This record gives sequence, C-alpha cells and structure tokens, in this order.
Amino acid sequence: MSIIEARQLSKSFMQAVKDPGLKGAVKHLFIPKHIEKIAVQPLDLTVEAGETVAYVGPNGAGKSTTLKMLTGILVPSSGTVTVNGISPHKNRMQNAAQIGAVFGQRTQLWWDIPITESFSLLKDIYQIPDSVYKTNLEQFIELLGMNEFIHLSARKLSLGQRMRADLAASLLHNPPILYLDEPTIGLDVSVKQKIREFIKKINLEQQTTVMLTTHDLGDIEDLCKRLIIIDHGSIIYDGSLQEVKSRFATERVIFFQVSSPLPDLFRKLKQSDGMKLDIQSELEFSVSFDRYEYTASEVVSRVMEHGEVVDFRMEDASIEQVIKSVYDGKLNLNSSRNSEGELVSCL
Repeated sequence: MSIIEARQLSKSFMQAVKDPGLKGAVKHLFIPKHIEKIAVQPLDLTVEAGETVAYVGPNGAGKSTTLKMLTGILVPSSGTVTVNGISPHKNRMQNAAQIGAVFGQRTQLWWDIPITESFSLLKDIYQIPDSVYKTNLEQFIELLGMNEFIHLSARKLSLGQRMRADLAASLLHNPPILYLDEPTIGLDVSVKQKIREFIKKINLEQQTTVMLTTHDLGDIEDLCKRLIIIDHGSIIYDGSLQEVKSRFATERVIFFQVSSPLPDLFRKLKQSDGMKLDIQSELEFSVSFDRYEYTASEVVSRVMEHGEVVDFRMEDASIEQVIKSVYDGKLNLNSSRNSEGELVSCL
C-alpha cells in the first residue's frame, strides 16, 4: 500500500534580481524585477509503507525542497501529494501528528530546558498515552545511549548527543513515516553507527517508512534498499540499490601480497589496457579492472604466473563511486549494457 504518493509535484520560487550598489537597490524598490527559479520539476513519486528510501542528489538538486513539500512546510506550485491519505499542506496539524522529522542543522528540542522536559512537552503536544510514552522513552534511552545526557539542556549537548535526542523526539508518538535530512552530518563513526542501528530496528519492528536524504553514502548502503537520484529538480533514477551496483559499479580491485618483488609483472600491468596498477610497496600492490572486460580469476592467474601470492582480497566498487560519476556527468543511468558489456543509451 502506498503511504506517500505524488503526481506531477513541482515547486518554483521567484527570486529578486537587483543591480549592484545603492542605485540598484533603489531601482529595485520602484521597478522590481524577478526571475522564476524552478527547484523541483514535475515529478511522480510513490513510496510503499515500510520502505526505506534514499533520496539523493548534489547540492541544489531539490532534495530538501521535496521533503519540505511532503512534510507540509512548503506548498507545491503544482501537482498533488498525499501522505498517508491526507494532503500535507492542507492538513498540517493532521500531517504533523503522523510524521517524524529530523533535519540535521535544526533541532526540535527546547534550548534551555532538560531533554526530559522537552520530551514531556512533546508527550502533551502529541497527546501520547502514558504507557506508550514510558515504553518508547525507556527503549530510546537504552538504544541511543542517552542516559549520560538525558538531564542536560539542549544547549549543553554535543552535536552527536543532540542528534540522538532529536531522533528520539521525532519517534516518541510512533509516527508511521520518518523523514531524515542529513541525520548523521558531522558525527563521528561510533555515533553514526548507533543512529543507523536504531533506525534499522525501528523500521524492522514497527514498519516505519523511512525517507532519507544524505551525502553520506554509508547511510544509504547501511539503511536503504531503494535509491532515488534527483538532479536539477528531476528524478533521473528510481530503483533498487542493488540494481545500480550490479549495472554500473563495474570496477573491481584485487589487493595482493606476494613473497618477492615482481618487476616484470609490474611492467606488463602498466602497459596493459583495462588494468590499473597501484603499488603500495615491493610486496604489496593492487590491480583495478572492469569486471566486464576481465574476470577475477584471469587477473589472479596473471599475477601467479610471475610469482608466489601470499594473500589477496577483492573489493567491488562502492555505490559512492557510482553516484559520484553521476554527479560529475560521467555516467548516464538511463543506459544499459549490450551483450558485450558496453554501456548503450536507452533513450
């Protein structure tokens, strides 16, 4: 069942155009001039209940604008959107009661009172039953490790502590939908992992629908099965994360440790088309190759012909490399591979 449904949803803003200096400011006062800035092109979007969706794109692509329309903060310029059966901007109170939202640079906690009192105020605002509030609070304190700072005011918290408290605050009322905008920005590895584990647990146990925007590709790989990429306000890919990796993450790297130097091999690999040699030391090196041109066994065999291999390991290309290629304009996601493994456009 679709819990989020958007049809031809778009958003544009009018931006003032002023000439420089005082003269330009005075001129604009009497003869204002504006241009239309399209933040989100008409798009169709459907999210099923219980899904975890990564909504990614470069800065200014329209990610946060889309999220703000789904939360009811912004009114769409055109198109329709329903979230759990209601229009977010037309029924803001109803919509607020059924969603949780964490925006990395903003907090919903009261700045000068203890976290526990902020949670208590949210309990009254959302009219959360005592039993539900107590159960959720105890669970969140344990899972997010909030015991050490639960009695501190928000202004005294570190960024990692505040993000954990904000995440707990957004889920106290058991919302069926959770929006996360850069939830792990600026956090250390330990706190990131704690937040990711918590989100996965909530999604698994309560079937909470999660929509995530982030520049941290670790969040995507750890949390999401579906990937939507937006660029210049338009969705350019919508599909499974695994499909993107299998279709476009073509580069593999094999790391070798050998028993003695292999200068002849190094010379041949440097001259080889389709293979890239990276030397860490005389006895340690890596070979990068396109898995559609060479098999891993071919690469390993070539190395073993020249000497004894003590150890080796292989890594596939990460989703980060694929998305970076999209951002840089080096990869067209509307393409597929022919029988020879070459990318051809589907347009």
